[in-house]
Amino acid sequence: MKITAEMSIGEVVRKYPQTIETFINYGMGCFGCSAAQFENIEQGTQVHGIDTAALIADLNKVVEA
Repeated sequence: MKITAEMSIGEVVRKYPQTIETFINYGMGCFGCSAAQFENIEQGTQVHGIDTAALIADLNKVVEA
C-alpha cells in the first residue's frame, strides 16, 4: 500500500496527481485548500463523514493502475 491514512492530502496529490479525481468523487475537493497541506487523509475523511478505509483503498487502486 503506497498511500496511508497518515499521509497529508497535499502530499498525496503532489506525489500522485492522478488521485485528484478520486478525492473529488468522494466529495473531498479540499486538496486545494491550505488545510490540505497539514491535514492527513484520516482527519479529512472524519470532517467530511467519509469511510477512510474505502477512500484509501480506492486511492491505492488508482496509484497501482
